[in-house]
Amino acid sequence: MINLFVDCSRYLMILMMAVYTYLNFRYFSAGEEQRKGLCSWQNRIMFLMHFLAYMIIYIKTEDPRMAVFYGAQVLFFMAYILLYRLFYPGSSRILANNVCMLLCVGFIILSRLSFGRAARQFIIVAVSGAAAWLIPMILGRVWQLSKIPWVYGLTGLGLLTAVYFVGDTSFGAQLSISAAGVSVQPSEFVKILFVLFVAAMFYRSTGFKQVLVTTAVAAAHVLILVASKDLGSGLIFFVTYLAILFAATSSWLYLGAGALSGCGAAVVAYRLFSHVRVRVSAWKNPWADIDNTGYQITQSLFAIGTGGWLGMGLYQGMPGKIPVVSKDFVFAAISEEMGAMFAVCVLLICLGCFLQFIMIACEMEAAFYRLTVFGLGIMYITQVFLAVGGTIKFIPSTGVTLPLISYGGSSVVSTLILFGVVQGVYVLKREEEE
Repeated sequence: MINLFVDCSRYLMILMMAVYTYLNFRYFSAGEEQRKGLCSWQNRIMFLMHFLAYMIIYIKTEDPRMAVFYGAQVLFFMAYILLYRLFYPGSSRILANNVCMLLCVGFIILSRLSFGRAARQFIIVAVSGAAAWLIPMILGRVWQLSKIPWVYGLTGLGLLTAVYFVGDTSFGAQLSISAAGVSVQPSEFVKILFVLFVAAMFYRSTGFKQVLVTTAVAAAHVLILVASKDLGSGLIFFVTYLAILFAATSSWLYLGAGALSGCGAAVVAYRLFSHVRVRVSAWKNPWADIDNTGYQITQSLFAIGTGGWLGMGLYQGMPGKIPVVSKDFVFAAISEEMGAMFAVCVLLICLGCFLQFIMIACEMEAAFYRLTVFGLGIMYITQVFLAVGGTIKFIPSTGVTLPLISYGGSSVVSTLILFGVVQGVYVLKREEEE
């Protein structure tokens, strides 16, 4: 009977996820009153799916901690949604809903993989969510953000340099700094500083000299990341800068020159770093060395293929066989147990967030805010693309996490801050209109 319930539950969760995703895109063409109704239905669907998933987890584990953990999550989601609605009536409800839905999916799959990691992730999310909630209030009272570009740029360079000299090495790359048992990945936070720096510089001027100076500082960020062998973050920084540069200048010459230089840098990185050659080799033909370099990607493909469109159901698959599954390859675990249809809906929700970012950017009259939101949107969707692309063997694995879903404190904190900044800019725009 229990197995029948678990088997049927996957169909219900897929259906609920599909309806939520439909409402997510229906939101863009709806009127103001309709949007409120759509967002309310999204909340109901999310809480119902969340309850069903944790009921299955509790049945399978018989661990009373899961019930307490579920209750804590419900309180957090309700507080996050209601506090935004109460204190920031001009905020984007669809973004607040999508943050909660993506976190919900992340907690479900992490609870299935490792309760300890899921609990640690929740504590970090609860604290950082409270801090990120204050960002719109801070933005509404600070009007000098565009006047301190070098504070952002030099702070970012300083943090990345510190990682290069004293950072801990993980999977061949220097990524984090540890102190008092706490490990922090500074590049996750430098992403936001980097976007603020570039937006502030191009807000001042888009002349050739300003472009040259900004490009030099941006290149320094990327080169330090490359020297630290954090090539995934380096690629995110590069793509984001190129997109902001084109948005600010509308110059196809700059775009073409940047794309060519990026291709050249990729060739150089391939020749310089052995672990890059290993990842490219595993991407090209993982079956040639399935027990070694190709093991991770082949296990990921096996999991996705086994799950099919409808999934195996929670606790019916074997996602634990995939190395680093809770971080880089969490998308494969979702696909195996919750199905490819569910996983595609997760991607569409991420795409919906990106489209909302772009719509907010287009509404902004101030170039600084417009470029900031646009840059953060590009940075977010690029990370999603790299995380999923490496999992499904579309591109070589880059070692980046799937925002708000993968296990990783620095990643989830920086993403919540990113969404908080976008919400703050949107609230400013709505207040100006009123």
